[in-house]
Amino acid sequence: MDYFSENIKKAIRTVPDWPKPGVAFRDITTVLQDKTAFRKLIDAFVHRYHGQHIDAVAAVDARGFIIGSALAYELNASLVLVRKKGKLPFDTLVEDYELEYGTASVELHKDAFKPGDKVVLIDDLIATGGTMLAASRLIRRIGAEIVEVAAMIDLPDLGGSRKLQEEGLEVYTVCSFDGE
Repeated sequence: MDYFSENIKKAIRTVPDWPKPGVAFRDITTVLQDKTAFRKLIDAFVHRYHGQHIDAVAAVDARGFIIGSALAYELNASLVLVRKKGKLPFDTLVEDYELEYGTASVELHKDAFKPGDKVVLIDDLIATGGTMLAASRLIRRIGAEIVEVAAMIDLPDLGGSRKLQEEGLEVYTVCSFDGE
């Protein structure tokens, strides 16, 4: 891991046993509160995608909105919100996905992209990958091209990044917490 990634990782607060015993919750609010860490985080994504002619940043509800909005602004790209079902007011496409105990759904406006748009799909972290997989299927259904799936944090022990790669998606994360 490079020096930059290590600094971001150090800025992330780990909350043990939240929301339930045995879970180490990765709290990104400490990165957002640290103006230097937040700027470095956004800069990492901007430098990665600068010059790639990204048309849109698709940000996943809700913490992905924070990173996605700053990134879209810096790339001069549109910001598209991938929302939990029932939150968008116009014609939508819906994708269901499996949770540990049940199912959930995300949705996207049908006119969010034009076919062939180059899109970065972003969220705060990749855990099991269910939300990102569902979001990627919506984007592809419209005919847009996902350049990369990106997040601040990867939790590789939960297998999400691997699942995304198995779907043919490129994955980029700034830092990872495996077995920690």
